[in-house]
Amino acid sequence: MTTKVDPPIRQAATMILLRRNARETSVLMGMRGAKAAFMPSKYVFPGGAVDPEDADATLLRPLTDIHQRRLRAEPRPDEPANPHAIAAAALRELVEETGLVIGAPSPTPTQWPGYAEKALAADASTLRYVFRAITPPGRPRRFDAHFFIADAAQLLGNPDEFGDACDELSHLHWVPLTEARNLNLPFITEVVLAEIAEVAGSVPHHQDLPDPDTVPFFDNRGTAPRFSQIA
Repeated sequence: MTTKVDPPIRQAATMILLRRNARETSVLMGMRGAKAAFMPSKYVFPGGAVDPEDADATLLRPLTDIHQRRLRAEPRPDEPANPHAIAAAALRELVEETGLVIGAPSPTPTQWPGYAEKALAADASTLRYVFRAITPPGRPRRFDAHFFIADAAQLLGNPDEFGDACDELSHLHWVPLTEARNLNLPFITEVVLAEIAEVAGSVPHHQDLPDPDTVPFFDNRGTAPRFSQIA
């Protein structure tokens, strides 16, 4: 009898874009393909695994210190978190999967499609680190996933224009937070939605998104799940 071995845990980054006005707050979501190996046919936020090249990506400004410190908390000995690479992966996945850009003109642009040809550098300074979750054992893929929120007001260009998106996510659209949990969602996405509704609801729409008091962490690296808060 062959013993099934779990795949290695990879660092991953997810971008949660919030579009806020006096009437409501909406979140950008898309649906994964029915044949996807991970979370098929589920509505998710843009995101994906951290690539080795992300460690060297040009960022106009880095994450603020509090988020860098929290990303380094509770490290996995086999792969400690690299805040620069994780933030870069979140911004890269955003432009790849949606065509949307957070950045500014720069003489040293970020070498990604959507940035390089427009002489733009990606900007991580307005990202807020809000959630961490490690995929439980027994799944076809496992990730140490780091979730960020950003305000759609930081986007360059039209937030409804997805013409440059790849085909990894379909049905990209802005969903009111009050309706998002009615979609076909992975469990962890439901949990994250509840968390970001609390963060976004803590300030008026015309104010900047706040840094959360703590970052919830669903730790499934071992046989027994553990929940903690990263201060």
